[in-house]
Amino acid sequence: MGNRGGALHNDDQRIVRTQKSRAWIICLTEFKGWKRELMQPGRYTELFFLDEVTALAAGHRPCFECRRKEAVLFAEALGRSCGTVPPKAPVMDKMLAGERKRSADDPERMIGSNAVSSLPDGAMIRQGATYHAVRGGMLLPWSFEGYGGPLTVGSLDNGGIYLATPLSTLGALSQGYRPVFHSRAWIPDT
Repeated sequence: MGNRGGALHNDDQRIVRTQKSRAWIICLTEFKGWKRELMQPGRYTELFFLDEVTALAAGHRPCFECRRKEAVLFAEALGRSCGTVPPKAPVMDKMLAGERKRSADDPERMIGSNAVSSLPDGAMIRQGATYHAVRGGMLLPWSFEGYGGPLTVGSLDNGGIYLATPLSTLGALSQGYRPVFHSRAWIPDT
């Protein structure tokens, strides 16, 4: 689950904006026994993702309250990728906000098919309207229902391939951050 910094809905529970702040976070669905009614007036809008891999590709980061361990690991990995100390949450939010402004077809997001095999686990790419998550050197086709079976990088066609995962998040993944995949996603043999 996640949120984008506040209420995206109005009192009639209709979505009226895409974000409230730059803080786009990934939260647990269960934490300290807290229970909430969804889309409460004036409260943050709950967003639900297939898994953390999907939320990271959407430009979110782990929450420092309910996922503190993961948030610290993400910040440490991001800091290593930038050659700096682990950034604080507002710095990460600013980085990710800037990257989310790029269109899905921005030429800076385009990569060659030879680069796909070097992407870290948890990175997501898009070719046409199809998204794939990278895991164990294979591509897992993404859908709202879950991931499909593993495909080789050679199964991609000659069309453009775009990174769906923001570059700063890709840096954190490259430096050891391990996101949670959906429980039914293919797992490589070790």
